[in-house]
Amino acid sequence: MPERVAAALAYLFGWVGGLFFLLFDRRPFVRFHAAQSVVVFGTANVLLLILGGFFLGELLPHASGVLLVLRRLVELAWLVAAVSLMLKASSGERYRVPYAAPYADRAAEGKETKA
Repeated sequence: MPERVAAALAYLFGWVGGLFFLLFDRRPFVRFHAAQSVVVFGTANVLLLILGGFFLGELLPHASGVLLVLRRLVELAWLVAAVSLMLKASSGERYRVPYAAPYADRAAEGKETKA
């Protein structure tokens, strides 16, 4: 599979796709995008869990309308981020998401072996 396609697919299934490519692909470009996918969409997933009915819905039942709006905004941001990051990766660009890229750099370099 070409490097750009693999990097774009790392964003397609959120943090799960990123984790798959991070574990099984050794190319630095793909590993960077896979690690960035894990960081970005893993954080978004935690936000969605917090904003969902499981946590804050039980603690703040009267704020359910506000929580629903916030949850929909995070879902929209997830979709926009996934599409834009897939397009950047498929064009060969190593786009660095602010705050997430340093973590992605460390994760991408962590399993590389130097001969």
